[in-house]
Amino acid sequence: MQLLDGKKVSEDIKNEIAAEVAQMKAKGEKVPHLAAIIVGNDGASLTYVGSKVKACERVGFESTLIKMPSTTTEIELLKKIKELNENDAVDGFIVQLPLPKQIDTQKIIEAIDPSKDVDGFHPENFGKMALDMSTFIPATPFGILELLERYNVPTDGKHTVVIGRSHIVGRPMGILMGRKGFPGNSTVTVTHSHSKNINQITSQADIIISALGVPNFLKAEMVKDDVVVIDVGITRVEDETTEKGYRIVGDVDFENVSKKASFITPVPGGVGPMTIAMLLKNTLLAREQRRHK
Repeated sequence: MQLLDGKKVSEDIKNEIAAEVAQMKAKGEKVPHLAAIIVGNDGASLTYVGSKVKACERVGFESTLIKMPSTTTEIELLKKIKELNENDAVDGFIVQLPLPKQIDTQKIIEAIDPSKDVDGFHPENFGKMALDMSTFIPATPFGILELLERYNVPTDGKHTVVIGRSHIVGRPMGILMGRKGFPGNSTVTVTHSHSKNINQITSQADIIISALGVPNFLKAEMVKDDVVVIDVGITRVEDETTEKGYRIVGDVDFENVSKKASFITPVPGGVGPMTIAMLLKNTLLAREQRRHK
């Protein structure tokens, strides 16, 4: 069994990006600038945005964090997005999800300029991805592809089972694993809450990508020997024995499934760090595209 170490690979990627940024600086070019909007004070979101800002510092990007109160109206948020769309100093920006109930998430995603949508959620970017055109791939699926590629995990002709059909992970992953090239060229089954006999489907899978958000959902009896397991699940589970009072658990019963797997991602330290690294990679791409314009 080989661990797909997202923490290590994400550090490698950050080092590569930092080297590119250093070259840009040496040439007197503008360095990439990533902005993030956060509405409200959700603990997990604040932590996540904080680590994005730190990652920007680490690679030499400029970054702007815009905090808005949880009472922010949709109109106020749309106004802020318009400002960022029109601000030439900003290469890419994200609106941290989830948003408060009074705001229509889809409307917000569609308001972002597709050329600055480094999260890859805008319908234009999603459509381009589905058509194999060059675009911003959502950061988590992009990170998974990068892990598979860097560990040279065979995907050609393999049966990939995706658990979950969210627009952020499950659905793009299904498209990307079936595309031409590497990683890709696999036969994809996307399962979800309405799928019947899921155990039967997962037990036939060569690669399982689970993005369900149910702790320890995937058990050892649901997988075959030498399976490749990518665990996207991140759930806080109460644990009085830890300092924080909780621990982070994935969708996979790691202890038992890892005994049968050929490759597996840990939680934490697997897909999570990759997501931030690929957001930086998308921002670098956005900067290059803007420079060529």
